[in-house]
Amino acid sequence: MGAIALFAAAISESSATAAIITLAVTLGSWVLDFTLAGRSGWSAWLAQISLTQTLRPFEQGLLSGGLVLGVVVVICGLGALTSVWLPPGRRMRAKLIRSGGAVLAIVAALGICSQIGRSVDLTEDRRNSFSPADERLLATLTQPLVITVKLAAEDPRYADLQRNVLAKLQRVLPNVAIVLAGSRRDFAGDAEAYGQIEYVYGNRSDVSRSTSPREILPLLYALAGTQPPMPASSDEFPGYPLMANGDATLPWFFGGLPLLIALAWWLSRRPPPINPHFVRAGGQS
Repeated sequence: MGAIALFAAAISESSATAAIITLAVTLGSWVLDFTLAGRSGWSAWLAQISLTQTLRPFEQGLLSGGLVLGVVVVICGLGALTSVWLPPGRRMRAKLIRSGGAVLAIVAALGICSQIGRSVDLTEDRRNSFSPADERLLATLTQPLVITVKLAAEDPRYADLQRNVLAKLQRVLPNVAIVLAGSRRDFAGDAEAYGQIEYVYGNRSDVSRSTSPREILPLLYALAGTQPPMPASSDEFPGYPLMANGDATLPWFFGGLPLLIALAWWLSRRPPPINPHFVRAGGQS
């Protein structure tokens, strides 16, 4: 936002106009994310331009190398565009030519950053990842995996599948492609097919309706012809169970607090003290 505001100040004639442009970009990002949420195709690609979508992986505890580099590229690109438009004596044609070159460089750099799929799950309970044993085994599946999801993008089951399985597979598998088949209208003639998820690994395929990794991972291992890994107790996040002892608070709740309330009530019922000066003054009159 600082880089956007800097560029807006360079191309506008007043600070008020620059502030309006910056605010419009911010509100436009929110509207874009709200309007195109859950869409597929070009709409999903356009929704990724939103600043809200850019911040979402960080909110989920994911540190994506490609995303970080992309943000740095955009900030540096806006700084370069600002340096092009800031000098007042430069001709408009020269500004446009240099801006075109800067935009092409930014687009090329973003294309390279989009190919970097490495990300790190920084959450303590590894909510964005499978267990370490599953991830090690999935990383060895080198053949292409094609997942065809016959669900609408706005279907809650697709959101669960994306969060619990698909996003995790994309971070682990070296070669995976996800195809969203279409909306409910596309399956009007074949209602039974709606909700199916087809997995094709190599020359094998299988179909499931589940959105849980407990059922999908064994299915993938069966397609790959390998045995599921043995679960390890250390892979599960133990959490923070409450081990506090509440015995020390009993005297406070059953003794100290009632006495404090009674003392406050007794003080509130006492008559206010009378100043002796006013008593003497009243007697003399």
